[in-house]
Amino acid sequence: MLANYKILTVTHKQAKLKEIGDFVVKTADESALRARLEALKSRFKLDELLYLPTCNRVMYFFTTGQSIDAQFISRFFQFVNPSISDTVLDQAKESVQCFEGAAALEHLLDVSASIDSLVIGERQILRQLREAFDQCWEWGLAGNFIRLAYQQAVVAAKSVYSNTRIGEKPVSVVSLAIQKLLKTNISKQARILVIGAGQTNQLVGKFLAKHAFTNVVVFNRTFAKAEQLATLLDGKAFVWDSLPSYTEGFDCLIVCTGATDSVISPELYAQLLRGEGGRKVVIDLAVPRNVSEAVVENNDIHYIEIEGLRHLAQANLAFREQEIEEARIILKEYLQEFPALLKQRQIELAMHRVPTEIKAVRHKAINEVFRKEVDLLDGQTRELMERMLAYMEKKCIGIPMRAAREAVLAGK
Repeated sequence: MLANYKILTVTHKQAKLKEIGDFVVKTADESALRARLEALKSRFKLDELLYLPTCNRVMYFFTTGQSIDAQFISRFFQFVNPSISDTVLDQAKESVQCFEGAAALEHLLDVSASIDSLVIGERQILRQLREAFDQCWEWGLAGNFIRLAYQQAVVAAKSVYSNTRIGEKPVSVVSLAIQKLLKTNISKQARILVIGAGQTNQLVGKFLAKHAFTNVVVFNRTFAKAEQLATLLDGKAFVWDSLPSYTEGFDCLIVCTGATDSVISPELYAQLLRGEGGRKVVIDLAVPRNVSEAVVENNDIHYIEIEGLRHLAQANLAFREQEIEEARIILKEYLQEFPALLKQRQIELAMHRVPTEIKAVRHKAINEVFRKEVDLLDGQTRELMERMLAYMEKKCIGIPMRAAREAVLAGK
């Protein structure tokens, strides 16, 4: 059965992030996704299927006795994405990784423990794996054998996170920026101005909400985006053009826009200060920088900028990478014990009818084979006989299961 585990995957290691979308099941909603995955499972005669799409990978984990060759992979992804181009399909042999048997299980464990992630040590992949399994299990796509592998992957990942330092030291520049902000001992009621409401500042907003900052104002060229971010923070939203006339002052300024020039000029910064003294925190997460150098040089500012954060993130990532070898030692232990778990599960499934068949033998003995003799018994004797048979039935059910477990353990 181990040989029946298969994985087809496209990750950031073999393809550009934007190219991964060519290998994803594209549907309008969950109902349509379920129908497509059911059709995929049926079309390729897969016994079980787990589908995991993330921002930097898509993985199809399935069980089948079929061999996986280039023709299978081509037909598989043509079905996944009927509009996929011939050029992309021709390149599939370089973009798509195929794992079978023990190698498939090893890859699953690497993914769950974030060793194969774009950002090593980020636990988000474990949550994504859980959600993907729960969905596929609920839809009847995944079964007992994928569940067994999934459970082993989760236990192995938890062991890696608990017994190595692979998840220590943040590698997200936004996370690092917020950590630096917290180290300034700024008040949770501090006046925070967020300039820009793009993807980076959306993530900033999640961190601000997590750390319970309660006085946030968002400015953005598109009011709808500013309002969306402000709603997350229970704050206020304004359009960009109203920024120069803002009169409430600030304690912290967080800037990240798509502008190619400085948007926080000395004149605008002075307007925002409104004559206030005291040191301010300014976080500039844009490339190129959104805060003028003159603002930084001529004002009392605790300045946090992208380049310094990037260097720290790279150093932290290098630290995490040093933990990979230790993580692999842990994962190897879980890989080695899986064949025994798989064998035990196969035996359990093969014996699942034993209790029913033993009950059937008991019923036939009483109601057919020995019916005449049983009818001659008085009530007390019949009750004793029933209790004895029930006891024997219970014990007989346990004997083969126990013997099977012992045989598996002896063969480890």
